[in-house]
Amino acid sequence: MQASLITFIRILRSHDVRVSPAETLDAVAALQLLGYADRDRLRTGLTASLAKTSREQHIVETCFDRYFGQRDADFSGKDDNDDADDTDSAGSAAAGPESPPQDSGAADDGERELLESAAETHDSVRELLQSALMQGLMNNERAQLSAALRRAGSASGVADIQMFTQKGLYVRSILQAMGEEQLRSAVIDLERDEHPALDSIRRYRDILRSQVRDYVDGQYLLHAEGRNSQFMDDILSKTRLSHIERHYMDRVQRLVEKMARRLASRHSSRRRPVRRGQLDMRKTLRAGVPTDGILFRTHWRRRRRDKAQVLALCDVSGSVAAYAKFLLIFLYSLQDILPRMRSFAFSHHLGEISELFETHPVERAVELANWQYGGATDYGGSLRDFARLALNDINRQTSVIILGDARNNRGDPELEIMQSLYQRSKQVIWLNPESRQAWGTGDSEMLRYLSACHFAAECNSLRQLERVIDQLLRSTR
Repeated sequence: MQASLITFIRILRSHDVRVSPAETLDAVAALQLLGYADRDRLRTGLTASLAKTSREQHIVETCFDRYFGQRDADFSGKDDNDDADDTDSAGSAAAGPESPPQDSGAADDGERELLESAAETHDSVRELLQSALMQGLMNNERAQLSAALRRAGSASGVADIQMFTQKGLYVRSILQAMGEEQLRSAVIDLERDEHPALDSIRRYRDILRSQVRDYVDGQYLLHAEGRNSQFMDDILSKTRLSHIERHYMDRVQRLVEKMARRLASRHSSRRRPVRRGQLDMRKTLRAGVPTDGILFRTHWRRRRRDKAQVLALCDVSGSVAAYAKFLLIFLYSLQDILPRMRSFAFSHHLGEISELFETHPVERAVELANWQYGGATDYGGSLRDFARLALNDINRQTSVIILGDARNNRGDPELEIMQSLYQRSKQVIWLNPESRQAWGTGDSEMLRYLSACHFAAECNSLRQLERVIDQLLRSTR
């Protein structure tokens, strides 16, 4: 029972459901209490133990139905299963290995006589008829064959399947474990003599192969779907944002939100005990347990307000607009952690766009900023605009993030303003989407700006962006 539960939890984790060791122990206790008899009650108990949000609840219920709702395979060779067959399957599964063979789909007397006559002249057929596999196929013992199929699948490690191309490998491994080699040997011997029993043996071989393929297909959907999604997210997080095709943008935005939630959980403000503030109900109720629920001791908590301020300057010219979009989406997904957030967009001139994010969704606000401030790049003029708008608001609690390629079209870089930012602020972070080898080439002023930056990094993928934002949040706590 616990082995099945551990496998189920692995499936949930591959679908981005966070399950801690403590929650795993809660699920084990729920399983021991509820058992497998009532499937709906077990699903409710495991969902209550493992799901923390409505999204996770939906995933847990869906994966539960796929994993625990697998029916016995039908080895009769029929294409469609009616309700009576399903009922017989359920009864067979409940009865266990001592239940009598199923009659539906079993071999008739004529076929049995034909196979027995072939066994008299072919040793391979005689050994085949004595095997448990062939007896199960001839009697359509669905419960026993399905149990053997699952054991062979477990022994082959089909739960570790990750790629579509691995299906054939696992099918062959499971067939070998179930004894399909005897069927192939019998087919080869009967083909030599063109024996009439050849078609019957071929039919049983094809039925077995079909059910094994269906089983592997189901295991692939169950185990590999979440891993493939994680693999795709990993690829997108490492790909240059400018190289990501347009039809992946929705997925990339969901990935940004997922990264932001992870960072928010990691860097959220810690609560500490105080004498007044907000009542900590969890600790207060726990303290009342020894006194039969009478709350003699109260516990309070208060969130420490962080006074850090973040100013983000984003180049929205054509070459950098895609990077600016995801930086702003990332930062504004962290407003609970960075409440004092101001955003500026620039190309040939700079303006504050914070109000756009207050009145529009993040994606729409970014589009409006690109439309309003896009154009040819002038870093010197943009820095002068920024000094006029926000230089006096910068103090030792301010972090300034600049996203741009520092290509100034041979204009004045205004290094004096950058030096002033460096001296006034807590830190100046410059994110450049270009490779380091390109810094300082052509009209790039990046090497000159480095002297006025506390930290500068190549940043052209979500993984690099997440790393920089993580460092920023650590410094502002």
